[in-house]
Amino acid sequence: MPQGSVLGPLLFLIYINDLEEGIRIVLLKFADDTKIFRKISNSSDTRLLQEDLDALVQWSKKWQMAFNVEKCKVMHMGKQKEEKANYYIVKSMLLTDAGSSEPLCPYR
Repeated sequence: MPQGSVLGPLLFLIYINDLEEGIRIVLLKFADDTKIFRKISNSSDTRLLQEDLDALVQWSKKWQMAFNVEKCKVMHMGKQKEEKANYYIVKSMLLTDAGSSEPLCPYR
């Protein structure tokens, strides 16, 4: 697909249309950026988010659409964000804290 084509973004969105199937998080897609959200109230929520991240990695392997893990970030929100900081791993790499609204896991 040529750079700047009208069909390119549409075909890409069709290609990744099944990305959120089987996961329990809110997933937003725009062009080649993806953001995921989940309210974390307890350790069970943390485990479920990690499981969904693992499922996204499996999807990326299946469709040969690698996540750029170096650009993947975690953003903690809420009053207790410093006290309840949880850690998440994607492809054996610990995700770092974004501290802003950067995209979470953009594609390469």
